[in-house]
Amino acid sequence: MSVTLKKRRDISLGSYRDTKFQGSRQEQEEKLRKSTTLYIGNLSFYTTEEQIYELFGRCGDICRVIIGLDKFKKTPCGFCFVEFHEREDALRAMQWINGTRLDNRIIRCDWDAGFIEGRQYGRGKSGGQIRDEYRENFDPDRGGYGKIIS
Repeated sequence: MSVTLKKRRDISLGSYRDTKFQGSRQEQEEKLRKSTTLYIGNLSFYTTEEQIYELFGRCGDICRVIIGLDKFKKTPCGFCFVEFHEREDALRAMQWINGTRLDNRIIRCDWDAGFIEGRQYGRGKSGGQIRDEYRENFDPDRGGYGKIIS
């Protein structure tokens, strides 16, 4: 592996970190450097698993897709995890898909330390994502106004 590629991987870790990660910051960083899992945010509530497979499958073989769900209603709440078989495929997805449009929304891709059962549920008080609870603008693809604003 070339030094350039290794540096590029480290730079591409981004700033997203799971605040509920069980372990030290150093352990989390190490898992992120080896991860084949991406966290995908800012999805429409109407984006389907099939759309995720089609888009991300262009970058490599996908092991599985886990759609984020509202913990109370069990309906999609705007995020997912995409787990690839190979790190290089996940890296390709980060490079080519992060910041592109899906369902007319600019999606965000971040490295994830690995999916653990239970993380597919939104962590907001209302069951969805915390960011959506505080959103002040109307967004029909994400449930209207924020829950706290409503």
